[in-house]
Amino acid sequence: MGIAHLCVLLRAKFSVIGACVTLNLANRITIARIFFIPVVISLLLIRYQFWSFTINHRTTTGSEILAALVFIGVAGTDALDGYVARKKKQITTFGKFLDPLADKLLVSAVLISLVEMGRLGAWVAIVIISREFVVTGLRLVAAAEGIVLAASRIAKWKTGIQIVTMVALIINNFPFSFVAIPFDTIMVYIMVAITIYSGIDYFVKNKQLINVEM
Repeated sequence: MGIAHLCVLLRAKFSVIGACVTLNLANRITIARIFFIPVVISLLLIRYQFWSFTINHRTTTGSEILAALVFIGVAGTDALDGYVARKKKQITTFGKFLDPLADKLLVSAVLISLVEMGRLGAWVAIVIISREFVVTGLRLVAAAEGIVLAASRIAKWKTGIQIVTMVALIINNFPFSFVAIPFDTIMVYIMVAITIYSGIDYFVKNKQLINVEM
């Protein structure tokens, strides 16, 4: 039996989840985002001695600046793969599932690293990562019903705020430390609030997927 024939049979049997996935450009960009996660984490957790500076008792290292730049670049591919998918008409079921998954992996990895660095309270990471797992569970329920839940507008805003907050934490509140404004702390609370709200929003808009038996 040839590979092409096998793919046809698999598509017929698993048409909902797409057993044979064609990796288009948009999907490759998304996958690249996942593969760059270890690079960001290594820059955060391995203390490379480039240089450092201290402002108002806040120390920022060269490796943290580099980690923030790489993180911004990797996170920016989220917008890029979406643009490519729409421009080239490459929107696929696989892409709709993989794109938010890549975001969750990146955000979770950086949050855990920030807790390890002492920049973020463990409770914040627990709340945010728990929300991601719960929403992922809802996506799996939807997938079992043949429904793909694409990221909502509020979820995209949530991701953007998470990125801004994590960059502020990575570089230890620079440059706001010059004027002693706790921008990173303020953003942490905003991040938690919108993360919880977006999670509730997912369930409210997709409550038909949950059958509650009394």
